[in-house]
Amino acid sequence: MNAYVRQKNLPADERRNVTVEAVVELAARTNPSEITTAAIAKHMNLTQGALFRHFPNKEAIWKAVMSWVAERLMARIDTAAEGITSPLDSMQAMFHAHVTFVAEHPGAPRMLFGELQGAKATPSKLLARELMEQYAARLTRVIEAGKACGELPDELNSKSAATLFIGMIQGLVMQSLIAGDTERMRADAPHVFAIFRRGIETAQTANSDVEGIS
Repeated sequence: MNAYVRQKNLPADERRNVTVEAVVELAARTNPSEITTAAIAKHMNLTQGALFRHFPNKEAIWKAVMSWVAERLMARIDTAAEGITSPLDSMQAMFHAHVTFVAEHPGAPRMLFGELQGAKATPSKLLARELMEQYAARLTRVIEAGKACGELPDELNSKSAATLFIGMIQGLVMQSLIAGDTERMRADAPHVFAIFRRGIETAQTANSDVEGIS
């Protein structure tokens, strides 16, 4: 029996979560832009009518997916960094927690990228933007803490370092999707972060070199 059928008597909130998880599963192997409510209902072995009892339309489902991704990703990285006093070690824990989350839910970044690339300012796209802004702000605070405690040089541009951090994960995600191997991220992540860490620890030298070139 289909796993979703066995859960058909769940309370409304849990049913909505199950639907969101089904969409993330579909996005792992299907272009998110091609996922229809009919496809979602078929994947869950439900009728579209049953699906629309919990969501008024497809946009409402997409908005719920973005909220699901944002809440779980931020909770994952916050939990990973909890209790770590070193800002650099905290960033490392956040990095690996993010990579692990994506490896477990490869449909999540596909949904996120798809929304950010869309031309329309939909509610789900706005949520995707808010997630990226919230994440960058979280990283910037950790980097500033690293500068305050002497782990990182004062000359380090915190916003640029946060952008690079997020960009590294996006690069790992894209390469793993191209290769069709999400586990590749886990294998490459420690080496990638080690290079990043060495770079931001020596930012004073790097900044001096850039100023010399300019």
